[in-house]
Amino acid sequence: LDAYHATGDEYYYNAAREVAAALIWAQLPCGGWNYMFDYNGEDSLKKWYATIGKQAWRMEEFQHYYGNATFDDGGTICSGEFLLRMFDEKKDSTYLPPLEKTIAFVLESQYPSGGWPQRYPLMYDHPFLGKADYTSFITLNDDVSLENIEFLLQCRQVIDLDSIKEPIDRAMDLLIKLQNPKPYAGWTDQYFVETLKPAHARSYEARAINAGTTVEMIELLMTYYRLTGDAKFLAGVPAAIDFLESMKLSEEVLKRAGRMVRNTSNIIVPRYVDPETGTPQMIHRKGSNVANGHYYFDQNPENTVSHISSFTSVNIAQLRNELAAVKQIPVNELTKNSPLLHEKEIALPRFYTRNYNFGGNAGGIQNIVESLNQEGYWLTSLSMVSNPFKAVPKLASSEETKYVSTRVGDEYDTSTYPPATPVMGISMQVYLSNMIKLIQFVNN
Repeated sequence: LDAYHATGDEYYYNAAREVAAALIWAQLPCGGWNYMFDYNGEDSLKKWYATIGKQAWRMEEFQHYYGNATFDDGGTICSGEFLLRMFDEKKDSTYLPPLEKTIAFVLESQYPSGGWPQRYPLMYDHPFLGKADYTSFITLNDDVSLENIEFLLQCRQVIDLDSIKEPIDRAMDLLIKLQNPKPYAGWTDQYFVETLKPAHARSYEARAINAGTTVEMIELLMTYYRLTGDAKFLAGVPAAIDFLESMKLSEEVLKRAGRMVRNTSNIIVPRYVDPETGTPQMIHRKGSNVANGHYYFDQNPENTVSHISSFTSVNIAQLRNELAAVKQIPVNELTKNSPLLHEKEIALPRFYTRNYNFGGNAGGIQNIVESLNQEGYWLTSLSMVSNPFKAVPKLASSEETKYVSTRVGDEYDTSTYPPATPVMGISMQVYLSNMIKLIQFVNN
């Protein structure tokens, strides 16, 4: 669709229709989408989960087949957003029923408190390592709340639905309630539904305040203030910034961790912090695969895992400046383009591609064009590969430390990892990067 808007060529609109047809085929009866779908059917997908997914040591969200839909990684919302764009493009009624089905799914899955689970319909069938299944918990991780609200706002702009504003208001208000009390006034990734207290997630995601999530929630509260002009969304921001600043790690700790502050305007803080004590939770693992390995937390900054950092870089001055700046803008000026307050008066964005505004000179564009091969694709060195599936033997727990900081364990681990020697193939990451630059260049 972005290419269609940049060129006006119907070829690209027809290609987008093919994508939409695939998404409609894959839409689950509940109205959402799983991480993936399989044209061979659910039995084939279940086999993938029971083999490759189950043995991906660090990718625990793929170790169990639920059969329901997920909000994680934008699976449902990005699909619904695309169908919304397709409907809005030419008001083709083909896309209205699956779009309405998606909207109904988002509204139905929302808790009375205003939050959303990671997966829906709710399931509790995968307790893991003695802890309750986390997929029903209220989830902030991976922008679940942010993207759901953004989707509903866009639906409000395109479709006249009176029922959408109240769920949006409820979701935005919940963010205020979920903030941890001082002095550790941040946000966690998951919360228990009944108590709204911090909860656990995957075995390497502690029941802890997440500094990175806290930065995102600070930015989100300022966004909600811009949407509403309501000062309640800014009330907890100073305490959150103070908390982040208080968690600055010492030079000694950073040296032990082998960390450097690349941006002198930033500080480095622990990613995870105990919500009651403020104690850093550093992530470690032992073993070599899903059968014998395990994750654990302590305060040792050395030899932490590499696939999820135990540290977060934060620009405190920038956050304070943003807060001060938004307070200076008159409320009527601030909210004049708010889709929440001005129903159907604000058009959807013309281009949706992530990181769209990032340059692209003529020389670089020429290189992209010339590197396209005769078959019509870019052949490139893949950034990630995975081991072929090989059934893991039942092994006792291991104290192996060889794989403490690697992206992958032994030959039985099917997690993705950077190859030691180049593996050539077609990379969606490279394709998207090149297409974004080409679209931007043509549009300019």
